[in-house]
Amino acid sequence: MRTFVHLLLFVCAIVMAVGVFGPLIGTVDARNVQFSDLRNGFASGGSLDQIGSQSGSFFSSLAIALLAVAAVVLIAALTGSRLIGWIGVLAGLAGLGILTWRLNQNFDHQLRDDYQDLLTGSWGLYLFGGALLLSLLLLLTPRERRAPIGTPPGRVGV
Repeated sequence: MRTFVHLLLFVCAIVMAVGVFGPLIGTVDARNVQFSDLRNGFASGGSLDQIGSQSGSFFSSLAIALLAVAAVVLIAALTGSRLIGWIGVLAGLAGLGILTWRLNQNFDHQLRDDYQDLLTGSWGLYLFGGALLLSLLLLLTPRERRAPIGTPPGRVGV
């Protein structure tokens, strides 16, 4: 990978890790969403505030999965492996996709009627999602060209 890709992927991984601890939608943090909620769906008849007030184990929440995604992207930035970077980005997209699907399944009318939950106070989602999309674009950059053996420095593309 190119040097600026390494550097920007490193920054994106740090921004993703910071974004995990911010609010995703309204008062809902990644720590409030348990894996069982993603697997089975949220309880019907509830509100986003009730999800934001529930507490559970940190190790069984979405936050640990999103932190793992940030760690994988960080490892990809440090080692220069595109494959590891793609695994991290695709896992992050899957995590946010499942969360979006489950939130839309139970709270679609509330989110449509009161769209301020999506626009204000969602800086954790903006940080994580923005860094994830930037990581995706960085992994799409072309590889650095290698000079043939015996080519003097500065004569790569000539």
